[in-house]
Amino acid sequence: MKRRRLPEIRLALMLLTRLPVGQFAGTPPEITHARWAFPLVGLPLALIAWVVLAGAAALGLSPLVGGVLAVTALVLATGGLHHDGLADFADGMGGRDPEQRLAIMRDSRVGSYGVLALILAVVLGAAALAALPTGGAGLLSLMLCAVVSRLAILMVMEWLPPAREDGLGHLAASAGKGNIRWFPGGLLALLIAPFLGLPGMAALLVMAAAAWLVGRRAKALLGGQTGDVLGTVQLCSEIAGWVVLSAAF
Repeated sequence: MKRRRLPEIRLALMLLTRLPVGQFAGTPPEITHARWAFPLVGLPLALIAWVVLAGAAALGLSPLVGGVLAVTALVLATGGLHHDGLADFADGMGGRDPEQRLAIMRDSRVGSYGVLALILAVVLGAAALAALPTGGAGLLSLMLCAVVSRLAILMVMEWLPPAREDGLGHLAASAGKGNIRWFPGGLLALLIAPFLGLPGMAALLVMAAAAWLVGRRAKALLGGQTGDVLGTVQLCSEIAGWVVLSAAF
């Protein structure tokens, strides 16, 4: 790995998590150069969720309590970044035109649509995690969903133009299309999925469908993607993967 790749991974961790990775002494890499590492960020987050699930089971707590604790750990580890995006996007869908929707999404206040979306995401996510095993299959399941849901961010960036001329969605996508920055994450996903058999392959398809549906909705309502849209893509596709794999187990 080239020496510059390590700072890019570090920047991706700083952008998408609250994990303690320190500060840059010099000039940090550009976001556009670090986005290839977004799927790799899912690996430590999956490990955190698995440790919480396994720890709750070892303490004799109910699976549902373990699922709630795992979701809580992920929210703390990410700073609620993707949940915030989901709430803003859900609220924005109530606007009458793209300009008003984008303005609503920038409002720091959370409306009824956003609250309902968060409740559904947390409840569904916790229930799905509760049904996952706490052994190796559970860890692989969490890794697959964490990696692919962040890979979906890159794919939506390639598909949709930025809906704004500023913000994270614009900065991360400004390097243009036609590259293969998604290749490391895609390769990692294809290495993990076969170990889960048909459920793993089914999870890949359902997660892709979830990301496509969110992207299609964003294109229709906003004309493109924003940071909130990308957060929604990540969260919805990850939860969709958890649901599919929880049904398999």
